[in-house]
Order: sequence, then C-alpha cells, then structure tokens
Amino acid sequence: MVPQSAKVQERIRFGEDFELNLTARRLRRGNRVLKVERIPLEILALLIERWGETVPRDEIVARVWGKGAFLDTDNSIRGAIRKIRQVLKDDPEQPQFIQTVTGEGYRFFAPLVLGEEEKSTASPPVLDAHTVTVPVQVEREHRAHISPARRRLVLPVAAGIALIAITFGIFRHRRTDATVPEIKSIAVLPMKNLSGDPSQDYLADGMTEEIIGRLAALHGLRVISRTSVMHFKEAQLSVPEIGKQLGVDAVVEGSVIREHSRIRVHAQLILAATDVHLWSESYDRELRDVLALESDVAESIVKKINITVSGQERSRFVNARDISPEVYESYLRGQFALNKGTRPDVEQSIRYFEQTIKADPNFAPAYIGLADAYDTLGLVFVGAPPPETRPKVISAAQQALELDPQLADAHVLLADAYRKQWRWAEAEAEYQRALELSPNNAAAHAGFAEWLLCKGRTAEAVEWAKRARELDPLIPGTNFAWILFQARRYGDAARELHATLAVTPDDSHALWFLGFVLLAEDKPGDAVPVLEKAVSVSHGSPGAKGVLVRAYAHAGQRKDALRVLDELRRQRQTGYVPAAALVQAYVGLGDKEQALAWLEQAYDEQSNLLQWIKTESTFDPLRGDPRFIALVHRVGLD
Repeated sequence: MVPQSAKVQERIRFGEDFELNLTARRLRRGNRVLKVERIPLEILALLIERWGETVPRDEIVARVWGKGAFLDTDNSIRGAIRKIRQVLKDDPEQPQFIQTVTGEGYRFFAPLVLGEEEKSTASPPVLDAHTVTVPVQVEREHRAHISPARRRLVLPVAAGIALIAITFGIFRHRRTDATVPEIKSIAVLPMKNLSGDPSQDYLADGMTEEIIGRLAALHGLRVISRTSVMHFKEAQLSVPEIGKQLGVDAVVEGSVIREHSRIRVHAQLILAATDVHLWSESYDRELRDVLALESDVAESIVKKINITVSGQERSRFVNARDISPEVYESYLRGQFALNKGTRPDVEQSIRYFEQTIKADPNFAPAYIGLADAYDTLGLVFVGAPPPETRPKVISAAQQALELDPQLADAHVLLADAYRKQWRWAEAEAEYQRALELSPNNAAAHAGFAEWLLCKGRTAEAVEWAKRARELDPLIPGTNFAWILFQARRYGDAARELHATLAVTPDDSHALWFLGFVLLAEDKPGDAVPVLEKAVSVSHGSPGAKGVLVRAYAHAGQRKDALRVLDELRRQRQTGYVPAAALVQAYVGLGDKEQALAWLEQAYDEQSNLLQWIKTESTFDPLRGDPRFIALVHRVGLD
C-alpha cells in the first residue's frame, strides 16, 4: 500500500483550476478529466518537472522516445506541444503556461500550487527511482515577469519539488515492487502510428494483432480479440471506460514508429479500474527483428502480471525468427486489406500474400492469411464458388501447419473448411486442437459453436457462442444471432440484430439475418423492407435476393417475387449465383419440386447452406419428403 504521505504529493495544480495527477496519468480541469494522449502528457510532465527552465528538444526526445530515436523530432514535438496548448487553451503568441524559446526548446512558467491550505500539492512526474532532476533556480529573465506575491508562492514550490521528487521516487519504487493486483483478463488496445505517415497504419495494426495472438496462447489469461479492441482505434475514452466496456482487469497501450529499416515500439501496462501504470518500456530494433520484438513485448507483459506459463506455452510464446522488412511489410499489407472485407480488398490481399510467399516460402503466417482470404472470398456475400475457393483454403492452411503445427488460426481455418465439406470428425479434431493451442481464440470458440449447431446440439452451441463473445465482446451480434436463430430462439436473435443495427444500420449481414428471423416469426410484411435494404447495401447480393423472394411470396407480393427470381436466373447466366439463393426462392414460392432440384445443385456445390440442413427452419416444408431425408443422410447429419 502506498503511504498516505506519498499520496498527498501526487498532484500538481497550476492556472486557475488545472490539476495533473502523475500517478494516475490524468489531467483535470475542475471536476472534468481532460483527454490527453500519452506523449503530450509525458512532455507536459517533463516541462513541469523542469519548471522555469528551458528544456532542449533533444532532452524531450530522450525522455519521451529514448536516446537515438529515429523520427522527425521537430514535427513530433511541435505536434505534441500544440496538443498540450489546445487542452490548456494556451495562446502560443501570448502564452500563460508554455513558452517557446526559439532555437532551444520549451519552458513551463505558470506558477505551481503547493500547500495543505490550498488542498493541493505539487509533485514531479514519474521518474526513475534512482535519478531525480529538479529545478535549482528560477531563471532571472523569467522571474522579472512574476509578481512579488506570486514569487513568494513559486519559490517554495521550486525548492520543495526536490524533496517531493525524492520522496515520490522512493515510494514509487516501493509501489513497483509491491504485489500487483491479480490480472486475469487483458486487452491490447490498437497501437498508435506515430510515424507521421497514415500509410504506415498497417504496421501498427499488425503489431497489435501479433501481440494479441501471442498472449492468446496462454491458458491462465483471458485475452480480448482483435475485432473488439479495434473499436477503440480512434476512440477518445479513458482507460477505466474502455476496461469497463471490455470487462478486463488491465489494458496494454502502445505506439509504433517506423523509419526505413528500423522500428521503435513503446508499450505500457495499465490497471483498467484505476488507470494506474504498472509497467512501460521502449524497444528499438531493426525491422528484420520485428518477430522477436513482438515476443519480447508479450513476454514482458506476462512477467509483469505474474501468471504461470508452462514450458510448452513459453516455447510457442517466444518462438521468433528474422524476417526481411519487405516480406513482413507485404504480409501486413495483406492483413490490412483483408480486414476491410470488400471483394476488391480481399482480392488485393490475396496478391499481397502470394507476393509474401514468393519472397519467403517458409513464412507460415502468410499461408494463414492466404487461407483466410480465400475463405472470405467463398462467402455468399462476397461471391466466389466454394468448389473453387475451399480447396485453396485447405491447401494454404495445411502448408502453414507443415511449417508450424502449432498455429491455432490455421487449425481453425482448416476446421471451418472441413465443416463446410461435412467432414464432421475431422472438423471437430481441428477445433479441439486450435482450442488447446490458443484457449483465447474467439474464432475457434465461434466455429466450434457452429459445429455443435450443425449437429443439432443447439443448447451447447449457444453456450460456446457465449464464450466466444466473452473473448470478443464488441463484435457485431450477427454471428451470435444466427446461432440463436438456428436454435429457434427468435426473440433473442431479433434483439441481438436490432442492437447491432442501432449502431450500424447498414450492416448487410444483420439485415439479412433479421429477414430470416422475421420470416420464421411469420412476419413477412416486416421482413420485406429489411431485406430490400439488405439487397441495396450489399450491392445486389444473391443470398439476400433469394430470401427477399421468399418474403415477397409470403407477403402476397407474388409479382415482385417472380421479378426478383427472374433477376437471379439472368444473373446466374453471366456470373456465379449460389444454388442456395434459388433454394430459398423456390421454398418461398411453394414450388417443392424446384426447391428439391436446387438442393441437389447445392449439394454438388458443397453449399454453405447444407451445414444447417438439420436446424434451418426454411427447410421445414420439405422435411417429410424422402428425397430430403436422403439428402440429410448424405451430408452425415441424420
């Protein structure tokens, strides 16, 4: 526990109502917490520590970024100072707080408040426990601008900071060595790109994803997935607010700077509830050492939170090798494009991954990226035939596992592909292996939930989907809603989808799934406008059109149903239209013979739809037909 005497010395007041809390890294104005990024806040703390003195730019760089930092220092410092002034409402032409000393640096000159009678004290910023620098005199030319009354207040502050700094350093040292509160869950927030070049965002995003992946391999820690943390990439929320939304004990914040072939990463571990900083460190490496750098960052975090790591986990955790900057850059650009999700971006990502593999055939993550891209391309909303894409998914995932059998993401992709090919036992084995290797892998939990659903084990499927959601709490509720829909919990599914659409009203998948739910609830009139919008925002997805035909037919709008059906037929003559879309259409029109004929075509295509043949309510009118019963048997789900 930090002694009360140290707690009293954690705050500095200046101006009329500004207060800087250095332990919590928080700047307030009155009762309101001001949003300040880490680097501007560190520079403000340094300037206050050196109150009254001109702090040179190279000293700011050394303190904030580390000696030998390779960045555009002038622009980076000027940008940070500008942000400080914006928060403090400080005019650079007539400053009240920070003065620019042309050609030298910056000086903080506003009086600081110290004393019990003021209900506030001054404290230096967080320093190394063994080295404390404090102002020893007020520069003569600056003192001339301070009134005698203020000088009587400021001089004791300047003299008192030294004692406070030493005291605070001692207590901070004790605090660092004290027992860290138990941390059982963590979120790695999106790392900030400080290179001054927005085109380098892919590097910061890639670093975030890789550190999450390494921590996810640990059984003793719940790690939030990338999908949820990326919601906070541009968010201006405090750490406690983020921690509450994600339900975690701690968060990791960081930044990335890249210049030519070098990379610098700064990372810090923060208690989510209290915003107390537990650890921070900077890493400066050649880009070819980036995989080892990622291992070092993750290992430092694990040591600080003090969880037990088995020898096998650690061997996977720290595994790294050199990689050429060109190869790694190509791989990260592929990931960045794939995460955008549109067909042109997915196709671009394939080119990047193939380029990566050509340059380094032994870099296993590139094969995972390629498998993931082909898997995305084979979705009905993206629109490539599964017989073309699925073998490529399997081939790329298997090549990744030949290079590294412990890659959980490759096992998940392989399991998903096997499930869609109705290779049920092989799919289950791959999911179990993925969960063994990476117990925090949300995709493995979600995939296994779908496997259980296909087998008709709906209650278990819902429970596994809930676990996936704990690991990815901010992911859109579409996948969870689909499982609830297949479990015939239509009200719950509708609530999930309405919640998603309240945030993202143009989410094509959520609209599409809501159409399914409304039809299952016998509300075709409500389903029609929802599905019309799904068709519009998905740019005419055949999958959405097929369900729209069914909605029109059930709503008594047969003419509209036949018009859209004709569109699907003509579209199929010039490009790929999944057979599943026509199954939906003909079931809706009550044409049982055509529906069964197109189900046979769907079987030949290994359609994604046939996974759900045991649970999908669309098929209820066909279930008594011997041909349908035989089809259920052929996909191994009787």
